[in-house]
Amino acid sequence: MTDYAKAREVAEQAREKEWTRPSFGRQLFLGDFRLDLVHPAPVPPEAESEKGERFLHALRRFLETRVDPALIERTARIPDEVIKDLAQLGAFGITIEERYGGLGLSHLDYGRALMLAGSCNPALGTLLSAHQSIGVPKPLKQFGTEEQKRAFLPRCAKGEVSAFLLTEPDVGSDPARLATTAERDGDDYVLDGVKLWTTNGVIASLLVVMARTDRGISAFVVEADTPGITVERRNTFMGLRGIENGVTRFHRVRVPAANLIGREGQGLKIALTTLNTGRLSLPAVCAGISKWAVKIAREWSGAREQWGRPIGGHEAVATKIGFIAATAYALEAVTNLSCRLADDARNDIRIEAALAKLYASEMAWRVADELVQIRGGRGYETAESLAARGERGVPAEQFLRDLRINRIFEGSTEIMHLLIAREAVDAHLSAAGGVIDPSLDTAARLRAAAKAGGFYARWLPTLVTGPGSVPGSYAEFGPLAAHLRYVERTSRRLARSTFYGMSRWQGRLEHRQGFLSRIVDIGAELFAITATCVRAREDATDLGIRAVELADAFCHQARLRADALFDRLWDNTDSRDARLAARVLEDRYAFLEEGIIDPSIEGPWIAAAEPGPSAAENVHRPIR
Repeated sequence: MTDYAKAREVAEQAREKEWTRPSFGRQLFLGDFRLDLVHPAPVPPEAESEKGERFLHALRRFLETRVDPALIERTARIPDEVIKDLAQLGAFGITIEERYGGLGLSHLDYGRALMLAGSCNPALGTLLSAHQSIGVPKPLKQFGTEEQKRAFLPRCAKGEVSAFLLTEPDVGSDPARLATTAERDGDDYVLDGVKLWTTNGVIASLLVVMARTDRGISAFVVEADTPGITVERRNTFMGLRGIENGVTRFHRVRVPAANLIGREGQGLKIALTTLNTGRLSLPAVCAGISKWAVKIAREWSGAREQWGRPIGGHEAVATKIGFIAATAYALEAVTNLSCRLADDARNDIRIEAALAKLYASEMAWRVADELVQIRGGRGYETAESLAARGERGVPAEQFLRDLRINRIFEGSTEIMHLLIAREAVDAHLSAAGGVIDPSLDTAARLRAAAKAGGFYARWLPTLVTGPGSVPGSYAEFGPLAAHLRYVERTSRRLARSTFYGMSRWQGRLEHRQGFLSRIVDIGAELFAITATCVRAREDATDLGIRAVELADAFCHQARLRADALFDRLWDNTDSRDARLAARVLEDRYAFLEEGIIDPSIEGPWIAAAEPGPSAAENVHRPIR
């Protein structure tokens, strides 16, 4: 057995303690293109598919006939009757098991439901996803006791809204600074603290609250009407005007010890594990809006004439239409593949879910921006203003605003880059595990990997070996086979580049965030190409060459982006920019700020976040 084969076997055996199959994304960053892990993608049982189709049909009919998306945008509120009717449909229990009152549908059907709801109004998608993807149902499904499931899941399935409370005014992506406390007092815990950006928190009946205990950060299910809980305000944002997002204060709030999820100190593990699949709600909404953008771009560009022809006939606009259509097809492919992988419990989808969230949030934002550009002044004008003067009320600018938060929600783009990069680097360290002490910290392991370069280089993938370099490989994909050969070759090039970075910077690699971000972005493009080819292969049965045309266009676009990222791995201004930023923070260039007016209002926001009794009115709005 070769050194590489031994290393791979050791790495996979280690992961089999938790998962029964290797991760496609993890292997991709190792230069090991495992198409067999995603093709053919898992499919739900026929009976489950029929049940899902019935629900999706009912949901579509409800959204088309009973929901006024313009009203939600205008009033910045989802009407109570809409929330109640969604509950009647079962939309709050899509993935909750039937024995607890839910529909028991697959992640795939859940994703399709969010595509529908999100394209109608993104605030609806956020309401449903915050409740099911990160609210009470998800952590209880994975970590809750049977008693907790019987107590809370039926309520969630019936439409009692849940919310997830982690972020604090002085705590963003660094939960180590969490200040909310939970002190044991007999049969209860007593919670004190302030939580910020509690999506669904203004209308929720049940909360998942992260708080610090003696043994570390822990997770609790908390009744929202418990004495001492105050929703101090409902926040307003650039987009998603219909979401019920607030500031929630806890003052001497007593929570039964039986409501502790898992064990003390497991809170962060619960949060991160929940987000592994919870993140898939965002690509679903992004894919839905991108598909809507194709419709608007097609209709507008075919009807609007300039200089004697429809604007879609001009290359400057045609390239934008081509980008929107190809990207929409790819984002749906990425979403569907990731959801189908999540439906197979054997799969470790941490990397795939993170890649899907990262890629979809970035690309959908570009799609919406290009749609606004195609629509011109009408793209910048609000739908309400357009309708008021007799034109079609196309909410292009609204969807641009609504999509912007996805680059921040549930792990910002920058955090996603670091999270995926850590997994990618850890994959290399695991592969070299035969010569590196696993008890060392990351920086020390990186230094050891560099010193063990002789061993490491022997298994390191090259650019010229493997079936991907054979012209006849992947023949079943027809014209798309060349793109899969590109993915295989490029994944090995990506692994080599990662190794070069590890060798060059060793323990300092974790600070080379520009380099790591580009490594991740290349991997995201390769994942998207693979998902798109797999989808087109399936779609060809019903759609024929049309699916192949869309996939081929996307793959060519994605390959150009990936190649450009490779060039920027080594030819960039990262160090120079970092030095410049340091000087900015030293006030060296404060003269740049002269001659302006700062309209922002400073306030004692940190002081207001200190634990204690609330002096604000409770704006909690229960849905009765």
